Amino acid sequence: MNSSKQEYLLESRLKKLDPELHQRFRDTVFAMQNTLFRFRQLFPEFTDHSSLHSVSVIQFCNQIIGPQQIQQLSADEIYMLLVGCYLHDVGMGISRDQYEVFRRQIPFGDYLEKHPDSPIDHIIRDFHQEFSAAFIRKYSDFLEIPSPEHGWGIIQICRGHRKTDLLDPAEYPSEFTMPNGSTVHLPYLSALIRLADEIDVLASRNPLMLYDMESFIDPKEIAYHKRHLAVQSMNITRDAFELLVAPADPETTRMITDMKKKMEQTLQYCRKVAEATSPFRISQKEVTLTHLQQ
Repeated sequence: MNSSKQEYLLESRLKKLDPELHQRFRDTVFAMQNTLFRFRQLFPEFTDHSSLHSVSVIQFCNQIIGPQQIQQLSADEIYMLLVGCYLHDVGMGISRDQYEVFRRQIPFGDYLEKHPDSPIDHIIRDFHQEFSAAFIRKYSDFLEIPSPEHGWGIIQICRGHRKTDLLDPAEYPSEFTMPNGSTVHLPYLSALIRLADEIDVLASRNPLMLYDMESFIDPKEIAYHKRHLAVQSMNITRDAFELLVAPADPETTRMITDMKKKMEQTLQYCRKVAEATSPFRISQKEVTLTHLQQ
């Protein structure tokens, strides 16, 4: 699948179907760029979660869905998916004051008891989908989200990019009715963003400065960046995600193997969600690795 031919398909389709919703999305992009880049203040060593990553997730959704199925999506579905893709990591860019407010809304379970000394940056990263939800809930008027239904759906899609049970009908109704009477397939949209987020593993995801790791403190972050650096390219076909990798050492090779397994698990789960809850399908069936010769 030629990625250049898939660029802006969702956005172009939304502009044709509903220019007002398209403009609302564009306004959100403009308003939130600085906030999304602010994650660097708390997470200088973490993998990129800025608007550059958001744009990659949108592009991957274009390729996963494909032109034919994009034509079957409603304007509400496309708008909510685009905004969800763009804001799914906004919880990584919150200020410390916002953290103190939002943490009262987060269902931590027994996490804080089991991790009493966990620093703020780790707490936010481990629950950033919930902090994203809290952010969108608080600033829905500023973001010009057109209705409470749109807002709730976007929040669920953002939360759905990790950990949540997409087959829970209370959290993810398969047919969610909008004010205009249209139907939105929330589990499918959430499965798309979860899969697109999972496959954003290329070396190009991170600025080159992040690969200058001499000043890094956390060995785990160094290992993660070495893994990203090893993933040279990815080709998305109708049937597979084809990764070209060049690991520098045995430890990185092991991490890439584990990454492939996790990607495959996410792929199969998202395929199951799409088939069980919507008329749409995710056509890709496997993740493949090709190793470059050193």
